[in-house]
Amino acid sequence: MSTQTKITRKTILDIKKMKALGEKITMLTAYDYGMASILDESDIDILLVGDSLGNVALGYESTLPVTMDDMVRHTQAVARGSQKAMLVADMPFLSYQVSPESAMANAGRLLKEGNAQAVKLEGGREHADIIHKMTYAGIPVMAHLGLTPQSVNQLGGYKVQGKQEDAAEIIMQDAKCLEEAGAFSLVLECVPEKLAADITAALSIPSIGIGAGVHCDGQVLVINDMLGMNDRMTPKFVKKYAQLNVDIKNAVKLYIKDVKTSAFPDDKHSFK
Repeated sequence: MSTQTKITRKTILDIKKMKALGEKITMLTAYDYGMASILDESDIDILLVGDSLGNVALGYESTLPVTMDDMVRHTQAVARGSQKAMLVADMPFLSYQVSPESAMANAGRLLKEGNAQAVKLEGGREHADIIHKMTYAGIPVMAHLGLTPQSVNQLGGYKVQGKQEDAAEIIMQDAKCLEEAGAFSLVLECVPEKLAADITAALSIPSIGIGAGVHCDGQVLVINDMLGMNDRMTPKFVKKYAQLNVDIKNAVKLYIKDVKTSAFPDDKHSFK
C-alpha cells in the first residue's frame, strides 16, 4: 500500500489564519508551468496569475488587451505546475464591469476551466455587489485598491494613490466596504505607507501590499521584475533579487560562441 502523503494547496482559511498569527504572506505572479513549478517548490504562499502577463509575457503596453481566453490558458498552465500554493487569477479588463451575469460567468471560467481557487478584481465599492454575489456563489474574491492598472487611463498614469486626505479616506471606506461584501483579502498598490498601515489595522482580512510599505500583512511582486528579467525601468517599490536579464544574455552569447567555434557539442554531449 502506498504511504505517499497527499499534497494539498493553501486555502483562503490558511491565508486568513496567517494574518491572525502575525505571519507575513508571500505572493508572486506566475504565468507558465515552468515558473509555477519553481515558485511552488520554493514554498511561496500564493501564486497570482496576473493580467500583468499582458506586459511581461505578451508584449502589450498595458494590461487592457488581455482577454479571458488568455487568463484561462495561463491559469491552466500555472495550475498544472503547482501543488501547494494557493492559486488566484486576475479578472481582465471588462470581464466583470459589463454586467453581473458576465462577471459571474467569467469568474466561473477561471475556477472551472482554469482551476484557480479565487479571482482578483480591481476597484472599490462600485463592485461590492458583484463581490457579494461571487462570494455567495462560492467564488472567493481578492480585492484590489489604490493604483488599479486597468483604470490607468482614468487615473492619468501609474501614480501613487491616496496621498491627499480625502483620497485616502475614500480608499479606507472602499476597503471596509469590500471586506463587508465578502472579499477574503485585499491588494493595496502604490499607496502611502501610513494609509496601508491604517487599512491593515482596520480590516480583519489580510492586506497584501505592492508599493504600500512594510505594514501590510503580505507582499506581492511581478516575478519578472523581482528576478531582473528585463532591462527596462522598474518601479521604485521593486527590489531585484537577481539579474537574470544579464545572466541569460551572457549564457546565450557563450552558447553562440561555442556553436560558431565548434566547441559545442563536444564528446561529452554527443553519442558514440
